[in-house]
Amino acid sequence: MLTMEIYELVRLFFEVPTYHLVLEAVLIIWVLSLILKKKSHNPAKSSLSEKGSHLWNKLSGHEREELIQEWTPEPLVPDDADQEPIKYDVIQGKVGKYVTIGGRQYLNAATHNFLGMVGDERVEEAAVTCLRKYGVGSCGPRAFFGTIDVHLDLEKRISEFMGTEESVLYSLGFSTVASAIPAYAKRADIIFADEAVCFAIQKGLQASRSDVRYFRHNDMEHLEELLQRQAQADWLKPKAAAEVRKFLVVEGVYANTGAVCRLPELLRLKAEHKLRLFIDESLSLGVLGGTGRGVTEHFGVTAREADLIMVSMEAALGSVGGFTTGSFYVADHQRLSGQGYVFSAALAPLCAAAAMCVIDLLDAEPEMTDQLRDVCRAMHKALAGIDGLHLVGDELSPVKFLQLPGSDLDRRDSERTLQCIVDQCREQGVALTLARYLEQEEYRLPVPAIRLTCTRLMGPQEVRQVGDALATGARYFSPC
Repeated sequence: MLTMEIYELVRLFFEVPTYHLVLEAVLIIWVLSLILKKKSHNPAKSSLSEKGSHLWNKLSGHEREELIQEWTPEPLVPDDADQEPIKYDVIQGKVGKYVTIGGRQYLNAATHNFLGMVGDERVEEAAVTCLRKYGVGSCGPRAFFGTIDVHLDLEKRISEFMGTEESVLYSLGFSTVASAIPAYAKRADIIFADEAVCFAIQKGLQASRSDVRYFRHNDMEHLEELLQRQAQADWLKPKAAAEVRKFLVVEGVYANTGAVCRLPELLRLKAEHKLRLFIDESLSLGVLGGTGRGVTEHFGVTAREADLIMVSMEAALGSVGGFTTGSFYVADHQRLSGQGYVFSAALAPLCAAAAMCVIDLLDAEPEMTDQLRDVCRAMHKALAGIDGLHLVGDELSPVKFLQLPGSDLDRRDSERTLQCIVDQCREQGVALTLARYLEQEEYRLPVPAIRLTCTRLMGPQEVRQVGDALATGARYFSPC
């Protein structure tokens, strides 16, 4: 009986096709090699570790103590690193039209309180009423007992205000942009982005792991050139191109330059090359457009022309957090894929109530944006003629940049000179700041500049005060 079974097995073995036998033999060898490799992982390191352990065991206790005492670990910070401590201007009280620093009051030309909503009694009353009803915070992410009805009310109110289908609320302005981009763009996709985009966008681009193609700042000709090159590559490989999604990421008002994006041309290229357009309107919402609805209203198009609009509420809306708005599909996708939404504790209800109050005020008093734009134009005119400083930014932008024109100073010398001007302005009662960046991480490090912001609450006298202070400081910067 046993002989018959052996005979049958041998017969079956010779009947199996040769390629099957070869494949099975290769698989067996491969599995064995993986097992053996795992057991003898990094033999050189293992042998070195065993040798070191053997030598250590042969040392006496006194010899071991001497080695320990002689060993010096490397410092966490190199000896040649800049050891100058960071100095903060500590503010006492509200950050409104004026700020109090060290007991002295200064005209505030440094914060993003564009509409003057910080300190507005109506906004404060809405926040306090919400605080008494809901408390300080939810202490949980939106999907885990963190969603409160005021969050849903604000999301609905934002969609009504922007004319979109749905909105998603985030608890931090920076994470709004940095989370929304990688929620859609993935490793195989291509993103075309302006080289001057803010740091939050840069982090979102990095997190997406997509192929990022930067075009020169606000240069539509260069963008079109990059898109045409990609179109030619897609024509050569149509099957691969069909699997690749393409995105276009810009800002309404660029935080690093104060320039307004060229939206009509961007929309033309979006339609021509089938791009998904993402716009960061953190500095344009509440600023541009007849009723403050941002860069889309400014150029006479609807917000639905963009695939996704991203906004930090920490500027014109005078609150905390941020939101994205767009179609139902785009919004819902973030509730599962937006890391800042999924893993962060929900926005404090009182912050949501404050933002909703500001949106209601924008609807009820659209003239607020007209007042802000008048201040922006007046400030631009006052700064444009200052000798020794070069003004950068659009006249409608609430953020202005003042650089040293044609300077042959290196970066550190330029920063020291500009800081001297800022300090001299402080002596004259105007609070300004130098533009600060994470120099080692910026894609394109901006030129050193004084960063100045406008607020609706400034009158002609305050605009003149800022211009005179900067003109005086610029005249005396050379001794610094």
